[in-house]
Amino acid sequence: MKRKILAALLASTMVLSLTACGGGSDAPAADGGAAATEEAPAAEAPAADEAAPAADAAAGGDETLTVWCWDPAFNMNAMYEAEKVYQKDHPNFKLNVVETPWEDVQTKITTAATSGDLSTLPDIFLMQDNAFQKNVISFPDVCMDLTNSGVDFSQFAAGKTAYSVIDGKNYGVPFDNGAVVACYRTDYLEQAGLTIDDFTDITFDQYMENGKKVLEATGKPLISMQAGECDLIMMMMQSAGSSLFNEDGTANIVGNDTLKAVMETYKALKDSGVLVEVNSWDEYVGSMVSGDVAGTINGCWIMASIQTAEDQSGNWALTNMPSLVGVSSATNYSNNGGSSWAVTTKCANPDLACDFLASTFAGSTELYDNILSSGALATWAPAGDSNAYATPNDFFGGDAVSAKIVDFSTKVPSNITGVYYYEGRDAVATAITNYINGSDIDAEMQTAADTVNFLMGQ
Repeated sequence: MKRKILAALLASTMVLSLTACGGGSDAPAADGGAAATEEAPAAEAPAADEAAPAADAAAGGDETLTVWCWDPAFNMNAMYEAEKVYQKDHPNFKLNVVETPWEDVQTKITTAATSGDLSTLPDIFLMQDNAFQKNVISFPDVCMDLTNSGVDFSQFAAGKTAYSVIDGKNYGVPFDNGAVVACYRTDYLEQAGLTIDDFTDITFDQYMENGKKVLEATGKPLISMQAGECDLIMMMMQSAGSSLFNEDGTANIVGNDTLKAVMETYKALKDSGVLVEVNSWDEYVGSMVSGDVAGTINGCWIMASIQTAEDQSGNWALTNMPSLVGVSSATNYSNNGGSSWAVTTKCANPDLACDFLASTFAGSTELYDNILSSGALATWAPAGDSNAYATPNDFFGGDAVSAKIVDFSTKVPSNITGVYYYEGRDAVATAITNYINGSDIDAEMQTAADTVNFLMGQ
């Protein structure tokens, strides 16, 4: 079984670095934070063995921890700011932050675990949330159990924390916020006689009816999505607490009434003209900043891309996403993207690493205030009460959007990712494309399930 899982890991290493789910996207990695920073090419990272975790250093009282993460302006900046905060009470503390693109992190973890030599791993590394269960289940010796580490996980959004919980144990300290937001051009809504209140706490049926009014008044669709991708599908699924897999890891596709409702809703949106599909990530972002669409639904990191259109400042507003119709567990909240910090079992000083994370990412409003300007929004609930998070955002009509997003994140239902999460997303992306083009929905769901089951059986 482990050989099958390893094959899936190696096959999907590059897929894990993409925002969207149906391979081949040129989107930046949503799980790393703000889209504007993820597009920048990463500098070549030092080799893991050059980072020198040096387990024997702890014996000499060394207070240095090595960290792997990507994106200098986002994740690495957050670590440097955390270092400054922790040094106030621990002046000898230092971080050796090694820039390591996510796909390299995944490859190095896989190589270390399969070779049986974990000495090449750092003390702490960042892991994409959707890959957490895959890695902990596949390689149980890599990540330290943080359940009794001193981190108060109850202060994080439950839906976020669930990504790194396996068999009831916590293996990750949640970091950046991927809570879903619905953003709209208020000047377009006004032309249709609507306001942001008409899009708050609504269903997808109401969303479509409002969208038809906007389309008629302005000629603009409400939303664009990449053809052949399924980010919106997965956001809809999680908003109702539904998953493509069961607790035991088996596929939950055939007979999944929520998935069927999601696919039907997506097709109805496209058929109505309220949703338009584009061919690439650049076209997706371009449709918003050029004013070709009246809004979007995505992880909150999309706000960084929207705000590059400086001439549109004040003409945008933000609220929660629509809920599914006919699904009893439906909510107006979901997640897309995000990552969490893991401590390796070969950490040179595990007590220091745990105290550092508990005191900063799980304990410092100062840290989250300091990194807010980079687009790093917390899922740690106390951060949302700070003055920085209450600051009005002029681009979004003077709304305190940061505090609002933290509140959204606390209401996101949990979902199950498992080992074959990305393979499941790919199969569903193909199914929705074929369904839109006229195929039978039940037949496509069966084909998607057969594809996933085949991959799981290899």
